[in-house]
Order: sequence, then structure tokens, then C-alpha cells
Amino acid sequence: MSRLCKKHPSLCTSNPLTDEEVCRKLALLRRIFASCFGPSGRLKQIHNNVGGHVLTTSTSTVLLKALTLSHPMLKLLSASVLNHVSRFSDCGLFTAILSSTLVENTKSLDIEPSLAIKVNRRLLDMCTSYLTKENCSCKVKVDFSSSHGLLVLAQSVITSKPACMLTRREAQHICSRVVQAFLRTVPCDTPGRVYLGKVVTVSVEGQPVEESAVFPGLLVDMPENLCLADVAKLGPGPFRVVVFNASLAGDLSETEEGALEVDGSACPEAAVLEQLLRLGEQVVADKVELFVCQRVVHPVLQQYLKRHGVIVVERLGISLLEPLLQVTGAQAVATFQAPVPVQSYGQVTGLVVRCCGMKEMLHLLPAGDSTHCTLMLCHRNETMLNEFRVVCQRADHVLRLTLKEPYALLGGGCTETHLAAYLRHKSGSDVSGAVSDLGCSRTDYLLATDGFCRSLESVARALEHDGRESLVDLSHGHRWAVPGDMEPKATWKDVVGSCGCGLISPSQDLEWAPLSAGCPPFSPVKTVNIATQPQVLDSFPAKRNALQVAVETANLILDLKYIIQDVN
Repeated sequence: MSRLCKKHPSLCTSNPLTDEEVCRKLALLRRIFASCFGPSGRLKQIHNNVGGHVLTTSTSTVLLKALTLSHPMLKLLSASVLNHVSRFSDCGLFTAILSSTLVENTKSLDIEPSLAIKVNRRLLDMCTSYLTKENCSCKVKVDFSSSHGLLVLAQSVITSKPACMLTRREAQHICSRVVQAFLRTVPCDTPGRVYLGKVVTVSVEGQPVEESAVFPGLLVDMPENLCLADVAKLGPGPFRVVVFNASLAGDLSETEEGALEVDGSACPEAAVLEQLLRLGEQVVADKVELFVCQRVVHPVLQQYLKRHGVIVVERLGISLLEPLLQVTGAQAVATFQAPVPVQSYGQVTGLVVRCCGMKEMLHLLPAGDSTHCTLMLCHRNETMLNEFRVVCQRADHVLRLTLKEPYALLGGGCTETHLAAYLRHKSGSDVSGAVSDLGCSRTDYLLATDGFCRSLESVARALEHDGRESLVDLSHGHRWAVPGDMEPKATWKDVVGSCGCGLISPSQDLEWAPLSAGCPPFSPVKTVNIATQPQVLDSFPAKRNALQVAVETANLILDLKYIIQDVN
């Protein structure tokens, strides 16, 4: 067949960062990310030009998946952020803002991109080396004998997303529920290798947030033909359970490679139904009270089982299959063409119908001390509930990461400003060694270092969206916020509260400098003899990886010489 149109050669663009249109798009994307950052971040509404669903969010993953990015360089940045969030669940906006700001700051400097890349790598190594030290001043140990650190971590994740529309009381309630659910997944007194359980999230629209609760075991949607009386007839547990991960709809296409022997004059569909009924006879004879199928169950088989007092749950879904097997101790049965092995049966200690508003759910109580639980999330409307669900799942993941590395970083922009102060001081004291290693001039090295530090400070400044000034104290290197309507005669000490992380209060000994104007190099000192605990914490493994991904992505973009696009 002949081509309808002539094939065009690939489009080759050299030095993409010299293209003003590309730089304008990068700057716009950076402003979008920065405007979403922090508890007072601005929400974004996304919809296509032909109507349809309107998406409201300030979450990096939801935002990037909904945006259509045309330029390969922007797609590279997006892919890096999404890959980081898929592994660590947090600090996606931090990664995007820092990476794009590094590129813009480097472009504004009169130095070679290759030198900026070398300096960025050197400073990144200094940051990661400092963060791994025990005496790191912006790192705190999470004490698992107290719930305070876990609650602060969860609260920092949840309250940073304003689209959840939570009051202070609601935020406290849901943070405690997320931590409670997480602690239920940690096994106690388990010999040998320890395996974490799982938190299954169930959403209920139209109910107050404070109706959210944690339940041991599993909550599944109530079967349409099941009523409360059917559950009451079973009496007290325990109950035997069988779980199928194959379709029991009776379709011949679902028999896969199994052998089906029928007489030449017989109807194949009738033969399949006969096998399904023989399966039903077996499970009834084996005294099964709960029959669960990942997919569809034939209506005739359902009627047969219901007539014999068996509760049928169909269309369970792949996401709930593994938690169900863990809760019940059952083994998934993959065919209906052979008898069910006795060892495949599981057990639940009870079945309870839970009602939340207009929604009814069947609660499967676990057999023994199960590490699987269900977090039921309630919110007033669908938009808030969608964002709420994503944020709570990420908070749970952040808590899981803390088990592996029981540390957290100071939040509220204090880690960024502290690292910037540390790098300025450390780099200034070893300029000769750096210049010798990198083979550059002293001026170029200091320029590139200043650009890196200003990029870190830009992330901290992005937390303010109402014209408020951000300060850095010249002792500890923490970030402080100043109201935009500050009186002319007032001093900074009169108007600042605690620092961004809540660890330090203003005192006579502190001096401040505006982050926007830069500050003289100083050696940040460690906070000692402070009775208060930080009130804002960031995930240590997530932010450490985000810092690395942001710098490496910026270096990759700075190193781009050609972009080749197939325009056909």
C-alpha cells in the first residue's frame, strides 16, 4: 500500500537550552510546581478542551500524569520525578523544583555547563556525606518507643496537600488513624525473618472525615444479593473460606488449557455448568461458609450456594486477592475442573456487616494475629476523597521507609537552608582543593557553588505564597517566615515565631538575613539543650534520594547537546 503522505526526516535540535521557547516552558513548569508546594500551596484544576472530568490537585504525581508535556526535555524531568515518587512516595515537588531551578540558575551564570555539572556532583557528594553522619544537625532519629515521631511524619505528609481540605481536628484524627494502621502491619514477637503486613484502603464518599477508622482484617464490598439476615444465620465463627482466582462465569473461553470431555450430542455450556455445580456440591459438603472469587461467579452456582447457606463474594479484584489470602490463610484455587484440595481452604473468625452512611461492607475478621488491616477513609465529596486517598497511602509508605532507616529530616524548609549554609561554609574553606580537583578558576567555582546553594534556598522560599519573606538565622541555618504586612519599625525578632520545623524559638542571640538577598558564609551549629521536639519532619530516605535525583536530572539536562525527534 502506498503512503498517504511523504515521510519527513527526524528533527534534530542542537543545544536545546539556548532555545528561548524551551526555557520559557521550563520556567512555567517550575512556577507550577513551586505554587503547589507546602501546606499553603495553590491548587491546580486540570481538564481537557472538550469537557469531561475536572481534576483538582497539588500532588506532583497526579499533576504530572494529567499534564501533556510536548518537549522531550520536559518529559525527561517528568519521568525522573515520577520514578522517584513511585519508589519513595514523597518529595516529588521538591525534586521537580530543585531540578528545574538548578538548570535555570546554571543557565544564568556565565560559566560552562560542563563545569557546573562537575561542581553539582561535588556538592551533591558533600550533601550525601553530611547527611549520613551521626552528628548531622538537620537529621533526627525516630524513636519507635514513642508515637510522636511517627505522628509528625504522617502529619507532615498529609497537611502538605491542601486539596484534602482538612481542619486541624480532622488532620489530627486521620494522622492518628494512619499511624495506627501502620503499627498494625508490624508483627510482634515473630521469630526469624519479619514480614510487614499491608494496609488496604477503602473510600467512603459523603461522610465526615472523623468517621474514618481502622479495622483488623479486611473490608470488602457487600454482595448485592446478600442481606444482614443471611450473615446472622451463620451464627458465631470461625468459618471456612475458599478463594478462586479463576473465572467461574461458565464461559468456554475461560477454561484455558484444561481438558473438557463432553458427549458429541451434549451442549458444551451445559457441561461447564454441570462441572460448576459439582464444584458447588463439594464446597457445601466440605462445610464452606464463605465462597470468594476474584472474578465472576455463574448465577446458577450463586443460587445453589446461597440455597445452602454459603455467602458468595464475587468480583473481588486483583488488588484485594493477596491481602485476602494472608488474612484467611487460604490458597488461591486456579481452576474449577478439579476438586478443591483440602489444604486450599482458609478460615475467618467471624463475619460482620459494617455500615458507613449509605455504604455497607462485609468485614472479614482475621484468623489469629493478622498484620493486615483496612483503613476506611471518609470525606465529604469525590474530589477531596481522591486526593485524600492518595495522600494517606503515601503517608503509610513513608512510615514503612522509616522502619528501614529510622531517621527523619527537619521539615519546613530548615533542611534546605541548613544544607545551603553548610555547603557555603565547607566550600569556602576548601576553595583551593576544589579548584585543583576540578581544573577551574576560583571565581567560576564560587559562582557555581552559589548557584547550587541558591537553588536549595529557592525550594525553601517556595513554601511561602502570600508575599511573606523567608529568613535564615545565622547560627543554626534554619528557615523563618516573616509576615508580608510587617510594620516598618518592627524588628525581625518581634515578628518571627518558631522556625519552619518548630525546633527553635527566637532569642536574643539569633541574627537573621533574608533568603532572597543572600547571606554571608557561616558555620551552622548543632542545636543542643533544646527541650522542644520538631513539629515538621520529612522522610529521610525520600528526601535524600530526591536530592540525588534532582541534581542528576539537572546535570543530564545541562549536558544535552542534541535532541532528535521523529515528527512522523
